[in-house]
Amino acid sequence: MKNNFVSVGKILNFHGVQGEAKLGYSKNREEFLSQLKEVYILANNEYKKLEIVRIRFTPKCGIIKFKGIDSLNDIVELKNQLLFVTEETAREFLEEDEFLIDELVGLDVYDGDKKVGAVVGVSNNGASDLLSVKTLSKKVSLVPFVKAIVLSVDIKNRKIQINNLEGLLE
Repeated sequence: MKNNFVSVGKILNFHGVQGEAKLGYSKNREEFLSQLKEVYILANNEYKKLEIVRIRFTPKCGIIKFKGIDSLNDIVELKNQLLFVTEETAREFLEEDEFLIDELVGLDVYDGDKKVGAVVGVSNNGASDLLSVKTLSKKVSLVPFVKAIVLSVDIKNRKIQINNLEGLLE
């Protein structure tokens, strides 16, 4: 069985000279990241496992230390690398109303019984996740992924039900 991998962060730069790295990640993911024992990097088209020794958080980023990476030279080589976990690991930490981005992209969007578009992307504006919905008129509108607007997500039937407030979709 082939594993699918999900990006969870990025090595921004080195931190100090002991092989620690500054880690960029999505907002409010500290608890998830602090429970990880390992992550993967993609090197030469292969996923290579890195064992996490410790991770701590500053107001701006995470500081992560990997087993066997003990010098500035070792960590500099990993600068700008994306960090991945297996999709299975990512799912273990999803809350009931959380989804992986690739599950949402491609879903049809309905307002009542009427199809109004499809999800073409997901982004975050700091306050909430936003669904990029391409309407039937081919315009892309940003829909806040909040309970008042996104009423239900049905992965199995590939449908998202929204409350299409006036002016939301063009």
